[in-house]
Amino acid sequence: MIELKTENELAVLREAGRVVARVLRAVREEAKIGISLLDLDRLAADLLADAGAKSSFLHYHPHFAPSPYPAVLCTSVNDAVVHGVPAGYRLADGDLLSVDFGASVDGWHGDAAISFVVGEADPADLDLIATTERALRAGIAQARPGNRLGDIGHAIGAIGRGAGYGLLADHGGHGVGRAMHEAPHVPNEGRPGEGLRLRPGMVLAIEPMFLRGGNDDYRHGEDGWTLYTVDGTRAAHFEHTIAVTADGPRILTEL
Repeated sequence: MIELKTENELAVLREAGRVVARVLRAVREEAKIGISLLDLDRLAADLLADAGAKSSFLHYHPHFAPSPYPAVLCTSVNDAVVHGVPAGYRLADGDLLSVDFGASVDGWHGDAAISFVVGEADPADLDLIATTERALRAGIAQARPGNRLGDIGHAIGAIGRGAGYGLLADHGGHGVGRAMHEAPHVPNEGRPGEGLRLRPGMVLAIEPMFLRGGNDDYRHGEDGWTLYTVDGTRAAHFEHTIAVTADGPRILTEL
């Protein structure tokens, strides 16, 4: 069942989204060469506590995972696409880091992700990052009443495929609200005019995940959470939580 949110509920979701945006900005600023992923996770946990919010990720245990998630951030480096568990690894010059973060305020969730390069960047990584972010914006632009989920997926997929990138198989966006993951599934490919019709009050996480090598497949890491490209090429991930409104898409996870 898809729950349509009221304006009062969207206001609380917006507060959760602001917490997410502030933490992601702080993590990006601190993600320097030599810092460990655990250091970044501790920073995020401290900022979360200071904001009086709760983690959407910590102890989250979906059916596909072997154990509850042990951190507040997902930190995916280089060929890790998503769900990377923070560990003692220290960032090196040229690493491509994707950071996914979720927070809840009064039981309502916000979810967003960014990708960037630490230190000197390979131009091909910068192209990958820019294209993935552009696809996110294109998908958001389609999140209007009367459009369909296929319009969002088509906008994202056309950009990714057009650039020769892979799209992470079996994964996409999702509804957001009282739970971090709600119906509906939001695909990163689709046909215009097909799929569920969008209505005011829907809240969706839109999140393209592009794989530089052009392959859609992935493999699981030993931690049971991290998903890696099968060919060892790098990946990028961007995400915003947005509300479908009569005035167009409203981004909830930005400052």
